[in-house]
Amino acid sequence: MTPERDQGHMLRALSEAQAAGQRGEVPIGAVIAGPEGALLAAAGNRTRELNDPTAHAELLAIRAACARLGSERLTGCDLYVTLEPCPMCAAAISFARIRRLYYGASDPKGGGVEHGPRIYNQTTCHHAPEIYTGIGEADASLILKAFFQARR
Repeated sequence: MTPERDQGHMLRALSEAQAAGQRGEVPIGAVIAGPEGALLAAAGNRTRELNDPTAHAELLAIRAACARLGSERLTGCDLYVTLEPCPMCAAAISFARIRRLYYGASDPKGGGVEHGPRIYNQTTCHHAPEIYTGIGEADASLILKAFFQARR
C-alpha cells in the first residue's frame, strides 16, 4: 500500500464513522480494500438500527467484502477502522484471514488487539494480521469524544 492510499481509505472510514454518529450509532467506520488497493466494502456501526449487537462496522464490512468476492476468506485484503477492534471483531478479522489491520484510535476499555484479551497474541489464534496503528487517530478520537459529549 502507499501512504496516500492508506490515508484515503482511512478518510473513507472516518466518513463512515461520522455517518454512523449522525444515525445515533457509536461512530465507528470501517473500509476493506482488496489486494490491489481497490475499495471492496465500507460500513459504519448499525447495532441500534438493525437491533443486532454484532452489527459492528468491521463485521458489516467483512460480510459485504466476502459477499462481493464470493468467499469466506479475505486473504490479501486490508481493513481500515477508526477504533481498535473489540475482541469479537478481532476474532472475525482473524477468521477472515485479513492481511493487514489499520486502526486509528486505541480503545483501552473495549479493545481486543493491543488491550484486553489481545486476540492475536493468543496461542489459539490461527491467523494474525499485520497491524498498523495511529492512522487518523486524532480525527477518530475527536469524532468519538464529540459523540459521547453530546450524549451527556
